[in-house]
Amino acid sequence: MTPRKTPFAGDGEKSEANGAIRERNEREILAAAERIFAGHGYRGASLQAIAHEAGLPKSNVLYYMGSKRGLYVRLLERMMARWNALLDDISVEDDPADVLEGFIRSKMQLSRRHPEGSRLFAAEIIGGAPFLQYYLRGEMRDWVQARALIFEQWSARGLMDPVDPVWLIFLIWSATQHYADFEAQVLGITDKDTLTDNDVEAITGFLTQVILKGCGVAPRQA
Repeated sequence: MTPRKTPFAGDGEKSEANGAIRERNEREILAAAERIFAGHGYRGASLQAIAHEAGLPKSNVLYYMGSKRGLYVRLLERMMARWNALLDDISVEDDPADVLEGFIRSKMQLSRRHPEGSRLFAAEIIGGAPFLQYYLRGEMRDWVQARALIFEQWSARGLMDPVDPVWLIFLIWSATQHYADFEAQVLGITDKDTLTDNDVEAITGFLTQVILKGCGVAPRQA
């Protein structure tokens, strides 16, 4: 009978250290891949370029992510999960002004913090969404319809005008992403080198005023 191996006191520390290394490497790979895919598209990007950007061997990228396609889809799904989380927990009992203003503000901040991810998603959609068709026609469609139903209930209760809820969601998505996806256009026309925090706050206030007024919703009092 083979005696059972007694774990060393340091085994747990080793496992914890390995987990931290894996987490750090995955974070570096995802950040590098987001930049490379956003700048070169799926076809123009290579695992070697991503590995170089991340400062890791190509074998590490393959080990953690499996394939170029798997890495690309993971980035797209991560971006969508960030956006969807903003409206995941809303209910018919919530105040439309709170929800819509919070959604606009959070979406602007997400696009500002993750511009490459926003541009990556935009490029995927402009290209016909070859990697996202199943997701868009399934999970994403169900998510939008569930939010639209709540908006319709608000309208039925007289809390907002009876605007088309799906078009409203599209409007908020496109308006808030514009400043990341088409940053070069925004900066060129406004003759700026970058958008400051004050600029983003002004844009957020403008979008909130226009969108809520168009929905017949009074903005929250500051």
